[in-house]
Amino acid sequence: MTFKDFGLSEAVLRGIEAKGYTEPTPIQAEAMPLVLQGRDVMGSAQTGTGKTAAFALPLLSKLGGPSNEGTRVLVLEPTRELAQQVHSSFEDYGKFTGLRSVLIHGGVGYGSQREALLKGADVIAATPGRLLDFMEDGTIKLGQVKYLVLDEVDRMLDMGFLPDVSRIIKSCPKGRQTLFFSATLPPELESLTKWILTDPIAVEIGRRQSAAETVAHALYPVAKDQKMDLLLAMLEMTHFESVIIFTQTKVAADIVCARVAGMKHKVAAIHGDRSQGEREEALAGFKSGKYEVLVATDIAARGLDIAGVTHVINYDVPQHPEDYVHRIGRTGRALKSGDAFTIFTAEDLDPVRKIERYISAQIPRQKLEGFNYLYTALFNESSIPAGGFGRGARTHKGFTIGRRK
Repeated sequence: MTFKDFGLSEAVLRGIEAKGYTEPTPIQAEAMPLVLQGRDVMGSAQTGTGKTAAFALPLLSKLGGPSNEGTRVLVLEPTRELAQQVHSSFEDYGKFTGLRSVLIHGGVGYGSQREALLKGADVIAATPGRLLDFMEDGTIKLGQVKYLVLDEVDRMLDMGFLPDVSRIIKSCPKGRQTLFFSATLPPELESLTKWILTDPIAVEIGRRQSAAETVAHALYPVAKDQKMDLLLAMLEMTHFESVIIFTQTKVAADIVCARVAGMKHKVAAIHGDRSQGEREEALAGFKSGKYEVLVATDIAARGLDIAGVTHVINYDVPQHPEDYVHRIGRTGRALKSGDAFTIFTAEDLDPVRKIERYISAQIPRQKLEGFNYLYTALFNESSIPAGGFGRGARTHKGFTIGRRK
């Protein structure tokens, strides 16, 4: 099957060709026909499977070309980075359509965004807070929205956006088409789906409570006082192209970033206390290769499409099991293999067991060869083989053990 088989517009097909895509992913193959038919869709898929294109391509085709009707597509995202990514995708896929996409998010001034909106927007990709600001001052009116996309909805719930999202939905026409994407469906969202969706069709690719099949992952138990030492040793004892290190807090991210920089690694940090300019520079620098290490809170765990990430290291164990799946899903994308490793101490044992129950699998325990461990009772928790960093469930092609050059 090719993209031409779906009945997408010629202008959109040219955009796809310019991006170099040839075959649709499973989520795209299942969701696009439903979107083109006008059905409400409730979708989920393992990370890195092309979800954005699954809704962007058919919606751009349905829009056709520019019009004076006002904004017809509204996409809500929980973070600035995800909104930016979706906006860029609409611009890339729609570059031959003449349609205008506008990005709306906080952390920057209102002026340029207001100016862009006043010029007209066929598509708006937005975070809820800034969108409501423009709705309240009359800059944005949603009465012409025909297609509403709610992306990473469970994350928006976690971030406390549900009341804002409900207000936005109420401002959209009832006769719209709604597309709903969420990795998990907690009880609070079940009632929301019944309210906003009309006779939806569920599209689920892969088991939501599982790690991506392209990712080998392992746990590294260590005494609490040696967490940082183990992290730095991991970075020194493996060849990697790019690695994301996840921390639980913004303070921890800055501390880890400073220590990693002290080891002469090219590193940047991204978290909620960084300015929008700093966040954009860090993300762009990591994507371009200017930075080989990105230290991040869970702001970077969901949905961000960063090609070529070879490793993920959880410096802190995530407190929510689903976040573990999302974090390690930053590697092993686009059918490439990747490695993910989690450093954990005795106080993390309960979250680790919750993660293993969530994914219905025991994660292999490993010890870093040559590291001078202090004793911890975790070593008695299960059989832990001694091995080099990266010797987990399998050895990936091109992955080598030894001193980092």
